Amino acid sequence: MGVFLGLLSALSYGASDFVAGVGGRRSDPNAIAVLAQPWSLLAALVAVLVTGPRFPVPAELVWGAVSGVGTAVGTFALYRGLATARMSVVAPVSAVLAAALPALVGFATGDRLSWLSWAGIVLVLPAIALVSQHVGDEPQRRRSGAVEGIIAGAGFALLFIGLDRAGTGAGSWPLVTGQAVGTVLLVAAAFWFRPQRGSLPRAFWPATAGGVLGGAANLLFVAATGAGQLAVVAVVTSLYPAITIILARVLLHERWNRTQATGLLIAAAGVTAITLG
Repeated sequence: MGVFLGLLSALSYGASDFVAGVGGRRSDPNAIAVLAQPWSLLAALVAVLVTGPRFPVPAELVWGAVSGVGTAVGTFALYRGLATARMSVVAPVSAVLAAALPALVGFATGDRLSWLSWAGIVLVLPAIALVSQHVGDEPQRRRSGAVEGIIAGAGFALLFIGLDRAGTGAGSWPLVTGQAVGTVLLVAAAFWFRPQRGSLPRAFWPATAGGVLGGAANLLFVAATGAGQLAVVAVVTSLYPAITIILARVLLHERWNRTQATGLLIAAAGVTAITLG
């Protein structure tokens, strides 16, 4: 069940990135990030109202807040990197780190996997990098964006680790804390890196859709970590770039390069191994 919920989380994250990416082309990525975040907070609040979990203890709220720092740092660094640097560096670096760091933490804190699950993880990590590659469709004069990729990957890893450590005992309460912290930090960043003039109205609807999908992805990830081990769930969830490129292929008729197609095949084999393990 943890793998299945992790795949659903990847589906939602990938769809959110697709919508936000298309909206960012027509407005401003900074505006998308700022306007999307409150919708993720709203999704967490609705989940609390619907499920009625017990009130959290302080440690759960603290870990939730930590996840919110990861949300803000990861989102801002990723969107800024994709807008100003080379996608072929930013996307794979961030995605692989978002998978590898939580997997290492999960192993260090007691996750024990079968050899087949480990084989799947070994396959999925390079597959994430291959799927995230954008070859030949960006100006070579752009800087690499390795710094933004590393920061974004570390931020999303912190999001995953924080939510896992908060646990599921208090339902979505830690997620409420985290998304509130993320909203405050992203709004503060917007005052420093001001969105382009007139971009906010154009960004509203894609940001709304992206924020709701991102909020659903967060809820699914929390449920996945409650049903499975962090080392597995984080790796499976980090396959979200595959969903993004599939949507781009189906809806925008973008071509897959050979690297991405290879990555998709390897990812499918890796997920199969993890599931069977």
